[in-house]
Amino acid sequence: MITRIAHIGIAVHELANARTTFETLLGLKSTDSEVVNEQKVKVSSFRIGDINLELTCATSLDSPIAKFIEKRGEGIHHIAFEVDDLESELMRLKKTGVVLIDEKPRIGADNYLVAFIHPKSANGVLVELCQKRV
Repeated sequence: MITRIAHIGIAVHELANARTTFETLLGLKSTDSEVVNEQKVKVSSFRIGDINLELTCATSLDSPIAKFIEKRGEGIHHIAFEVDDLESELMRLKKTGVVLIDEKPRIGADNYLVAFIHPKSANGVLVELCQKRV
């Protein structure tokens, strides 16, 4: 079951410049940057109420973020929904015919397990499901 919107991911070319831009726009300071080696990204977040705005920059040319920017340019990449039990939610969705990018959870930023739903199963939106790691 979805419990909240966890974050909105924005793909950026260069993290330091994007962080400065959003610090100015939001009047907030970002959190420290974090590298997520498994996904080949570096992330910096802004906490806005109960939601994070997540700036995501590729650390490798074969990163999904690098490929996204090459194809579509910088911008909103995905929306993440927090769930209570990620594995159960993935099984439920698979049974209903939803196309999953990840059938098993992976390690994500901010101490979360994550899995992505293919945009063709969500009206063109890349959806991330996430669960806080214990």
